Amino acid sequence: MAVTGEEEDKELTMGTEDMLQGHAELCTHAFAYVRSMALKCAVELGIPDAIHRSQCGAATLGELAAMVALPPSRLPRLRRLMRVLAVSNFFTVDDTQQPDGPVYGLTRASRLLVTPPGSGSLSRLVSLMCDPNLAAPFFGMSAWFLTDDDDLRPARSSIFEMHHGADLWDMAARDPALSKSIGDGMDSDSRFIAEVLLLRTDGGGNHHAREVFDGVTSLVDVGGGTGAIASAVAAAFPHIQCTVLDLPHVVAEAPDDGAVRFVAGDMFEDVPPADAVLLKSVMHDWKDDECVRILRRCKEAIPTREAGGKVIIINMVVGSGKAGGEAMLEEAQVVYDLFLMVFEGREREEHEWEKIFLEAGFSGYKVMPVLGIRSIIEVYP
Repeated sequence: MAVTGEEEDKELTMGTEDMLQGHAELCTHAFAYVRSMALKCAVELGIPDAIHRSQCGAATLGELAAMVALPPSRLPRLRRLMRVLAVSNFFTVDDTQQPDGPVYGLTRASRLLVTPPGSGSLSRLVSLMCDPNLAAPFFGMSAWFLTDDDDLRPARSSIFEMHHGADLWDMAARDPALSKSIGDGMDSDSRFIAEVLLLRTDGGGNHHAREVFDGVTSLVDVGGGTGAIASAVAAAFPHIQCTVLDLPHVVAEAPDDGAVRFVAGDMFEDVPPADAVLLKSVMHDWKDDECVRILRRCKEAIPTREAGGKVIIINMVVGSGKAGGEAMLEEAQVVYDLFLMVFEGREREEHEWEKIFLEAGFSGYKVMPVLGIRSIIEVYP
């Protein structure tokens, strides 16, 4: 049934309170990038570390300014920065009758950015997520949406390529700073995942995620960088022989401590043989046909299902278990997916994963949503 102009106007009519609330919501969404840049600034200034080092794990503005060596003239601006991050629940704030002004503390999110030696700090991952090379292409997202694939040169099919004239990996190979940002960010994330995967327990002291390594005596971490996860697995399970496969320029930077074997190679061509192959945050970088090629190489590297062969994927399964039922975790999944679209990466729903597994010749799989926004997927030959 057609809607008349009068009916349409009626549908659009809002009360004053709705209009004002809508305006506030619009501002919050439109300025969301300001919050991201505030977080990036706080990380670069070392504010989470400063709060962590302060007495009782809390600090006033003056104490923070002194610890991060800010000029006195910046103190009023620091207050405004911290106010945004406190309102966003990134820092706690106690401004009730404090003689030296508000006192700031850490939350469960900002604690993840504290960087004591050997920690699983995610500060470098935040720096990567907010890297200008990755953020800038989003300003041309609408132009990319309006351009048909047939009108794009193959070399410029992604938003990143449209903006930079090269794909992410080619650009990183030529730009040492970008390559380091990617490497540091992925290493930061891998250390975090290793800590959760291997060291953390539930309230009863059970290591549920560790069970994925039961029966495994050899493991190849494909795209494992400088070996953060493989080294953690080797330390936790000394009987597992761990190998990392990555590109030659990545392997060249790997530690030579003998704990993990490093192999330079191309996962699209060959994967070293092992009981299990690990793919952590690899598959979301590639299109479906490329994922199928990677998985076929992995299938060739492992024994039969009866002999214990499997591929272990650590990635998001969008909507799996509704991420524990928390709206924020589900939102994190879909926002992360859109972030990956900038270079034609993607997160997948379970039916999309299943299609890839079957096309690559695997017989079955099991999804374990035990890593927050991410899941462990066991895939069987």
